[in-house]
Amino acid sequence: MSVAPANLLLAYYADDFTGATDALEQLETAGVRAALFLEPPSTETLAARPELRAIGVAGCTRALATDEIGAEVRPALEQLKALGPRHVHYKVCSTFDSSPKVGSIGRVIDVAADVFDSKFVPVVVGSPALGRWCVFGNLFAGVGIGAESAVYRLDRHPSMSQHPTTPADEADLRLHLGRQTDKPIGLVDLRSLEDPGAAAAALEKELAAGAEVVLFDSLAPAHLRTVGELLDTHATADRTLFSAGSSAIETALSSHWRAAGVAERTAPMTAQSDLGRLLVLAGSCSPVTAEQVDRAVEAGYAGVPLDPARLGEVATIDTATERVVAAFAEDRPVIVSTNLNNGSSGAKLAPELLGEAFGRIARAAAERAGLRMLVVAGGDTSSYTARALGVESLEYLAPLTTGAPLCRAASSDPSVDGLRVVFKGGQVGRPDFLRSLVTTQATA
Repeated sequence: MSVAPANLLLAYYADDFTGATDALEQLETAGVRAALFLEPPSTETLAARPELRAIGVAGCTRALATDEIGAEVRPALEQLKALGPRHVHYKVCSTFDSSPKVGSIGRVIDVAADVFDSKFVPVVVGSPALGRWCVFGNLFAGVGIGAESAVYRLDRHPSMSQHPTTPADEADLRLHLGRQTDKPIGLVDLRSLEDPGAAAAALEKELAAGAEVVLFDSLAPAHLRTVGELLDTHATADRTLFSAGSSAIETALSSHWRAAGVAERTAPMTAQSDLGRLLVLAGSCSPVTAEQVDRAVEAGYAGVPLDPARLGEVATIDTATERVVAAFAEDRPVIVSTNLNNGSSGAKLAPELLGEAFGRIARAAAERAGLRMLVVAGGDTSSYTARALGVESLEYLAPLTTGAPLCRAASSDPSVDGLRVVFKGGQVGRPDFLRSLVTTQATA
């Protein structure tokens, strides 16, 4: 009979791939050894990795209809619980992308209530390091992650308020989440977060009033340290605490664990010059990624358009693949995108279809042209691309830009195993992020 590892602090399920690598980076840079899997690992797998204190699973629920979420997430949560971690976290985007019909976070919370014996469900979303702040329950965000910009209330955000699938029309996360679950939602606001004792008293007050879900403000890093300490007091090896939120959960808990001596911050690896064989697959409809693509092509990337209306045709994929191989023969980095030269948008595509196409192109580039580094832009796209490519797990290598670290892929396919990969959300990175990679690719 298998026995769950005794040293697992945290297991998380991410609603998309790029968010999963963001959480991985938060843990690793805080000194919490972690690995990311595409399926929940077995106890035997973890027994062979005793150094791991946290594990993640990269899911795809952000793109699922609400009535499909339960069948996907319930078995995953049950498997994670069986591993015996102190915490299980449902990791969502830092802009809380969801709706009653698509990617419903409330639906996941309802399912989790049947799986976990938690006194309450903490929700932590604001992450100052990512340019996201939650103030009196309202979420504010900059444009992009890792770039300086003006800050907007979420329902007035120039990108998120216009999101093609889950447009943000409500910044108060209690109201937004209240459309997705009937559970009473409380708030521990920033007035009590300067002092752990005051925060604990505020939480007990919300619970006494009947709250089953509690949102926590976070305006400054100190607030997350307080939240992390408070959440960890409600978790034990015998009673896992389930939470929902952005990688602010990982930031909060790991900052507490560092203070408690459980984790030690490690020195990050640095980037070195290496032109290599770099392929970018851009499936995001974000204007942030669109500008990154434009600047990269201007700087000399070979641009390969992919017609969204012809993704099911073998000739379309073959033509794109041949252009990638030809560009590599000229030592040029390559971008394949549905937004090049045709004015189309990845938002019009089924992520499964685009991910399959991207996976086939990347696998061919790895087998035929010595692909060394792969960047996939777009949260939903990344999830399906990784699966189509045959990625089984990821390990953190080095930072590149906030929210999009460099990782190493593990796969049973020799051409994919060891591939350096970056899974980047549409909002992540400065305008010159892709352009900068041709001179600062990490050689880890």
